[in-house]
Amino acid sequence: MSLALPLVGAGTVLGTGPSLAAGASDDESERLARWKEIQKSIFGDKTIAPTDSLVTIDAPVRALDASLVPITLTMPEKDKVAGVHLIIDDNPSPYAAHVTFGPGAEANELKLRVRVNNYTNIHAVVETKDGRLFETTKFVKASGGCSAPMGMSDEEAMKGMGDMKMKFAESQPGQPVEATLMIRHPNFSGMQMNQITRDYTPARYINKIAISRGGQTILTLDGDISIASNPVLNFALKPDGQGPIQVVASDNQNGRWEHSFPAPSATN
Repeated sequence: MSLALPLVGAGTVLGTGPSLAAGASDDESERLARWKEIQKSIFGDKTIAPTDSLVTIDAPVRALDASLVPITLTMPEKDKVAGVHLIIDDNPSPYAAHVTFGPGAEANELKLRVRVNNYTNIHAVVETKDGRLFETTKFVKASGGCSAPMGMSDEEAMKGMGDMKMKFAESQPGQPVEATLMIRHPNFSGMQMNQITRDYTPARYINKIAISRGGQTILTLDGDISIASNPVLNFALKPDGQGPIQVVASDNQNGRWEHSFPAPSATN
């Protein structure tokens, strides 16, 4: 699946009707109107019901670094969840990520880091295994995350692109195994200015991560420019998997990287 909503200027969103300007002073009715526009552009006429039990968002009320905002999605009723969509309403390209969980996943929690470009609502939309959609919202205060420079040259930022590491938390026998995947990639947004040439660096970002074990899918993430540079993804896998964990990542300029990680056994 591609998240290829056209990139628009900062402070606007996509939709079939008039574009609604985003601002820190917007009231709830303006934010709701913007969400309805985005919702239709992504989900069409599908009904999305509010929920306080299927998914929650943990994020800072005010981001310390708008280019590196930690997000935790918690899904208490994990056995009902097929996937989750993350939308950052006031980002230039709001559709940040779509994660689909496979049979090897323990879909109770997912952590990632994103860019936030404006004071905005962040929506998590869960898709249940029976095809229904449910959403929750978190308001985050941040500014300029999509255009923030990386503090180094483009060449330096691209060194080692595609290198991966994976860490595992200690787990008890028979319990889910928590993993942290780290991928070196600048995830250029297309809005960042090269501090030497004063030109905008072309967008280059990871648009797909596929994680599996023994031929069994753990999860697939489709991403866009809102994912922070050097992506970090925390997830959990079921303890009964066999063999190493395989990761395949690709970006929007046809870069492709594969890596295999030996996984600890939690069944002994």
